[in-house]
Amino acid sequence: MDLDIKKIQEEVEQKSAFIKQLKTELSTVIIGQKYMIDRMIIGMLANGHILLEGVPGLAKTLAVKSLAAAIKAKFKRIQFTPDLLPADLIGTMIYNPQKAEFSVKKGPVFSNIVLADEINRAPAKVQSALLEAMQERQITIGDETHKLDEPFLVLATQNPIEQEGTYPLPEAQVDRFIFKLKITYPTPEEERQIMDSMTVGKEISVTPTVSIEDILAARKTVTDIYVDEKVKEYILSIVFATRDPEKYGLGSLTDLILYGASPRATIYLNLAAKAHAFLKGRGYITPEDVKAIGPDVLRHRIIVTYEAEAEEITADDIVQRIFDTIEVP
Repeated sequence: MDLDIKKIQEEVEQKSAFIKQLKTELSTVIIGQKYMIDRMIIGMLANGHILLEGVPGLAKTLAVKSLAAAIKAKFKRIQFTPDLLPADLIGTMIYNPQKAEFSVKKGPVFSNIVLADEINRAPAKVQSALLEAMQERQITIGDETHKLDEPFLVLATQNPIEQEGTYPLPEAQVDRFIFKLKITYPTPEEERQIMDSMTVGKEISVTPTVSIEDILAARKTVTDIYVDEKVKEYILSIVFATRDPEKYGLGSLTDLILYGASPRATIYLNLAAKAHAFLKGRGYITPEDVKAIGPDVLRHRIIVTYEAEAEEITADDIVQRIFDTIEVP
């Protein structure tokens, strides 16, 4: 087993060489926001979609565009609005009168990285059009099914403060996001740097430095990262504590959780922890990897009760209590 871990470790060091280069390139455009950049890279390595929540002006859209530019990937931005139709996303059948036949016109979702900007501004029928793409990595138009290119990553943004004209995302769709990230304001020092760089009239661009092949090779290595049986049990205990808190000594949470995390939480905690270890240059995951990415994986998968809302207890508070209580192996 030690020999296997050593071999994985060598592979991680070799295949993760591009990460430093990618971060350096992104830092030329994005000042601060290390958490957001790290999580976007982890999501990409773990083959998971990401929901970014934050007030306007926090470089969410810029970060996604810069990531796509840095890895030489096909990128499309879709501005979600109340009048958007499913065909505007996935494409439609076009009739050719000369040939008397229909042909497929593919929509913007046929890209490597798709930015779904203000995703909660479109109605449910548009949200549901994304479900097949996000889960099965394919799109059905008419009677034809088309495979999407790899990597395929949906990065969606939403504004938490302006709720007028928005539609809550269906639970089935929210569960398909590996992370829900809460993007915060920059520090005074970072904002000073932002102000200085954005007010001199100099355009800053990203140079493509990473190939799609690098990403796909890194993904294969991520799946090979070693997970000890005790760490697997730790992941299971955390997820099951959201469903049956009393069994894990968290009886005070029973009346606060309406629905616990789905099995996708278990899968994504494992995969995201592996990608987090890969980012740190390790061929094995530790409980600290699970704790680092745990809130981002779980916060949108726990539905709180009205009682919790009345007491102003959020899903983040519940996740923190679970991590504080479950014994670390």
